[in-house]
Amino acid sequence: MSGGRRLGARWRRRRPLRTRLALATTAAVALVAVGICAAAFFVIRYKLYQQLDQNLAQSATLIRQQHQDTGAGVVTGECHFLGAPACAQIVPASPADDPSKPYLLPVAPATRQVAAAQQRPYYTNFTLEGHPARMYTTTYGKGEAIQVALRADIADRGVRQAASLLALTGAGGVLVAAGLGYWVSRTGLSPLTRLTATAERIAATRDARHRIELPPGPPGREDEVTRLAATFNTMLGELEQSVTAQRRLVADASHELRTPLTALRTNAELLARADRLSAAQRDRASGALSRQLREVTGLVNDLIELARDEEPHPLLEQVDLASLTRHVVDVARSHWPGTPFTLTVDETPFVIAGVPARLSRLLTNLLDNAAKFSPAGSPVEVALSARELTVRDHGPGISPSDLPHVFDRFYRADAARALPGSGLGLAMARQIARAHGAELVAEGAPGGGALFRLTF
Repeated sequence: MSGGRRLGARWRRRRPLRTRLALATTAAVALVAVGICAAAFFVIRYKLYQQLDQNLAQSATLIRQQHQDTGAGVVTGECHFLGAPACAQIVPASPADDPSKPYLLPVAPATRQVAAAQQRPYYTNFTLEGHPARMYTTTYGKGEAIQVALRADIADRGVRQAASLLALTGAGGVLVAAGLGYWVSRTGLSPLTRLTATAERIAATRDARHRIELPPGPPGREDEVTRLAATFNTMLGELEQSVTAQRRLVADASHELRTPLTALRTNAELLARADRLSAAQRDRASGALSRQLREVTGLVNDLIELARDEEPHPLLEQVDLASLTRHVVDVARSHWPGTPFTLTVDETPFVIAGVPARLSRLLTNLLDNAAKFSPAGSPVEVALSARELTVRDHGPGISPSDLPHVFDRFYRADAARALPGSGLGLAMARQIARAHGAELVAEGAPGGGALFRLTF
């Protein structure tokens, strides 16, 4: 048994899917065709012999009516002619009552039992003068039975002709099934063939811009293979976007890192010749080097955060957003002593599933962005209500041309180029928000300034 399973598995591995589908379809259709032909043969055979049996029964009834006073012996004997009237004979229950003239039809013990009413009437096949014949034996009178026979050449010939025609029909059905199997496999698997070719092309070229051509058809009525191809195209689109985003991130990061790394190298080379510098110059270079290291460290950390696609589920926990917001606002007050922060919190408990450190980073980035653009002494207003948190500043606001790009990586408006930062804070904030099932949007605040709305 295990050897048979291994042989079948080896056959499936060696045969392509199109061949297996064609063979399976051919076998299924051929089995149905052969089954129908076999059923038709047995029905035709049954009907031909049923008609012959009905003729024998009618002949027995007619002879019984016409020869009521006839004794044992041959009544009619024309059975050797094809299509002639039935031959018949009367047989007594006891062999002692047989006539001296021999019988034309064979007499069996069952015939005597029918005459003695010990057995029911029956049909039997035999050969008469080299020709097939069929005989009906039934009761004739008290203690007698009548045997009626007809040649069965016509029925036998009809059965043979039906067998030949149905065999030819079955063979034709098998050929048609083979053609249909090939057509079904070729047509049904053509999207899979294109899908395979596209996947092989992408693997060879590493280019995710290729797509599978979908067959035309009404929307919503696609078959499974078409839906698979459409899903594969969607996956390719997502893959292309991911690859493009990664390449853009690498390009932007390399561009942003080039300037601070150059400054770091310059200050490091300057400090390497510290013996030629005055104490004030060494202090300035050392301070600049420390500041630039902090900037590069922060930029690298931001890039690592942005490279994460989603939050790891084991780190999720229930977070009280009101308590977290109060803590982040208190930290922001210590980092920005010249900016007053006002906090309005709805007393309704607001608990979400998330990562506290990431949510804290989201709120910190929003508050730092608001404080950076707020004039000295202007407040930053933070409000937390049911399912929504808003952060508003009273700075210059966001111009309509910059509004669609404020969450892009490394994007910095013209007014912000002189301010510290790398242009990753808001991009990171939106990514953290979406990872927690929230949406972060920016808009102009009434009366001036910018308003960031975080909706859970």
